[in-house]
Amino acid sequence: MPYCQKRGCAVEISQRKKKILAAVVDAYIRTAEPVGSKAIAESTDLGCSSATIRNELAELTSLGYLEQPHTSAGRIPSPQGYRFYVNELMERQKVSLEEAEAINQRLNEKMEQLDKLMSDAGRLAGQLTGYPAVALAAPRAATVSRFDILYIDANTFIIVVLLSNNTVKNKLVHLPFSVEQGQMQKLAALFNAGFTGLTEENITPVLISATERAARDTMGLTSILAAFTIEALSECCAGEAFVTGESRLLRQPEFRDPEKAHRVMSYLSDSRHLMGLPGTEEDDRIRVIIGPENLAEELRDSSVVMASYDAGEGQRGLIGVVGPTRMDYSSVAAKLKYIADGLSRLLGSGEAPAGFGKMIVKGDSLNHEQ
Repeated sequence: MPYCQKRGCAVEISQRKKKILAAVVDAYIRTAEPVGSKAIAESTDLGCSSATIRNELAELTSLGYLEQPHTSAGRIPSPQGYRFYVNELMERQKVSLEEAEAINQRLNEKMEQLDKLMSDAGRLAGQLTGYPAVALAAPRAATVSRFDILYIDANTFIIVVLLSNNTVKNKLVHLPFSVEQGQMQKLAALFNAGFTGLTEENITPVLISATERAARDTMGLTSILAAFTIEALSECCAGEAFVTGESRLLRQPEFRDPEKAHRVMSYLSDSRHLMGLPGTEEDDRIRVIIGPENLAEELRDSSVVMASYDAGEGQRGLIGVVGPTRMDYSSVAAKLKYIADGLSRLLGSGEAPAGFGKMIVKGDSLNHEQ
């Protein structure tokens, strides 16, 4: 039984009220305009008069499910109304064949870097939903596969570290003192012998000191190499956030206020904020956070829909969108779930769901591949 915030108690909602509330939400999602009793009477088969619908609208407003922006205007859903709609009334949609084909084609493209995959998946989510998209890559466990030191001159060299996930990190080092090329070659050999196959946690002060003694290093070169190695592994193993399509917010009537749009877009531009977005519940792949349910003040007038995907090795990532509370939650959730399912299969088995024709996504539209 739904809980009415205004009355502070559980209230049974009649089937007619449910149909009217669903009609208001659906109409408001389509038009971004307040919905009146006449529009509801024309779009639904309720078998009652406009006067009866007006009374039901007034009751839904008093219960906190609807709001009335102006005395003479129709109604719009409140955050509580959206929550009831998502939990109780929303029809579960499936993506269209065209959308499924486009998603599969994009996810099946072979990409060398996971960050390119995540950026591309986020862009695809934004194109299909029309909202800014966020893709959160799961932490990736990695070890060092190989060390190389490129000797430039007596005061300059480049550290090159190849990680087990095929990520390559490099750093140019300038020294205030001179070092011989043979010393750098010896250090590279020692690091390849003692540091490959190790995670960040396994590179201990004891190992670094032992390597320093073996190299007869009195200039701190071992510490420079070890510090960069730890930094490379730390960056690789931390989750990453990718956001695309922030400007799509400006297409929504709710964000015509420049200050309001700027708050949300600034929030989305900070990866630290994005990494703090809440994940899905353990038993649910989709999470919908509506308006004031968001902990971040910048998102209190927005809704966030997130889908989780299996990133392999016990890790989970997230892909989602941020938009107005007037969002087609059913459609958005279906598309995000399909993308998340594709990412799970791709990262687990190397291929996205099969059985579809060839489709590609170009720009902001779906196109058949010629």
